Amino acid sequence: MKIGFIGAGNVGKNLARLFVTHNYDVILSNSRGPETLKSAVLELGAHATAATVEAAAQQGDIVVVTIPLKHYQQVPVVPLKGKIIIDTMNYYPERDGQIAALDEVKTTTSELLQQHLPESKVVKAFNSIFARDLITTSHSEGHPDRRTLPIAGDDTAAKTEVSRIINELGFDVYDAGPLKEGFRFQNGTPAYTIRANRDELIAALNKA
Repeated sequence: MKIGFIGAGNVGKNLARLFVTHNYDVILSNSRGPETLKSAVLELGAHATAATVEAAAQQGDIVVVTIPLKHYQQVPVVPLKGKIIIDTMNYYPERDGQIAALDEVKTTTSELLQQHLPESKVVKAFNSIFARDLITTSHSEGHPDRRTLPIAGDDTAAKTEVSRIINELGFDVYDAGPLKEGFRFQNGTPAYTIRANRDELIAALNKA
């Protein structure tokens, strides 16, 4: 399976590193072009390549969108048709500018992306964990310190597949429900970046 990445910041690079560790092929991309990702590809090794955003979207069996939210409408639509999209984005008004629909709590970040990608299957995941923790807090199944990460999505089959992958990468998974429930683990909530087991995570989610 090939994992395409639209965005190669801290979260994207560490998540790609985690995928490579588990023998996935990753295709990195960013807005500045594949030539700017040579050092990242070299560091990740033989399982990594760099491409344009369009190519990463086309070639990825699953595609991770990990860019500043303000650029979500630049994500290509056609090559992502029918694909599972893992959305790691969070809303920071000081960076993204004010987005009225979010400020007025009329929608959520992942619902915005789903509206932009109507024929894709968006799953909110990996937005509630620090980039460095993707590497340092992943553990094999059954480990006493294994962490639980929340996901949200409207497509049950897509969530099942993303849950399988997250479990393989070293984390337990809690399905928080449809995309609209993603607000429960966005930045600024009790569940955001919490190192928790399942029961502790559920308790934090219920406080949002």
